[in-house]
Amino acid sequence: MARIAGVDLPPSKRVEIGLTYIYGIGRARALAIVGKANVKPSVKVKDLSEDEVLRITRVINQEGRVEGDLRKSVGLDIKRLIEIGSYRGMRHRRNLPCRGQRTHTNARTRRGPRRAIAGKKKTTGKKG
Repeated sequence: MARIAGVDLPPSKRVEIGLTYIYGIGRARALAIVGKANVKPSVKVKDLSEDEVLRITRVINQEGRVEGDLRKSVGLDIKRLIEIGSYRGMRHRRNLPCRGQRTHTNARTRRGPRRAIAGKKKTTGKKG
């Protein structure tokens, strides 16, 4: 089992897919990393040699931040927005969508489950 950037990659997946399990690496970046490391993207993670794993690790370290460093910097960016009192910071503080989505309907993932209102009953669509 290959361990890169503190993450165990799934052995049965292809390398280009397995790298996406690392925080901060998507499909496009995974393909670029595999290309720079001279590894075939179709190779399974369990079939990687130690040399190939080291080359991939080296390329990831040169490319930029992933996993812990990236999570920390994103968290600090959000904390900075909250401290300066920007609109996006206020939305983060109130746990609401920050990128312009509507909240009158939808946004249930961000706002949480609906709360029951006392005295309000569900109405059927029929009159009579």
